[in-house]
Amino acid sequence: MKLFIFMILFFSTLQGLELNWLNSYNTALKQAQREHKGVYLFVGADNCRWCERFKKLTLSDDYVIKKLKEDYVLLYMSRDRDKIPSKFVVRGVPRHYFLTSEGCVIHADRGSREVAGFLELLEEVDLKKSD
Repeated sequence: MKLFIFMILFFSTLQGLELNWLNSYNTALKQAQREHKGVYLFVGADNCRWCERFKKLTLSDDYVIKKLKEDYVLLYMSRDRDKIPSKFVVRGVPRHYFLTSEGCVIHADRGSREVAGFLELLEEVDLKKSD
């Protein structure tokens, strides 16, 4: 019985580790201001194999999920479906923008990164935030 309860708790914890993406720039900024967080904008495309690779390899990692949820409101925008503000470059996806809650770009990057590389990117952004 104890094993059964443990398994239920274990799997319910795993299911809780997922990223909840917003798709509206203005909504993300408002939420970030309310929560005193930054915004992580991930720009992708509907048929982008590098975007899918990044999602499966990196954005499914429990530690990456934890770090992103702690510090950022998450915003995903597809260059094929969403009206992305013109200040953001949408060619060459995946694109990564780290923003203040007012929408100022702290750091911009592109490419599909593996977990270690993405965590290094998060550290680099943290250093820029403290400058």
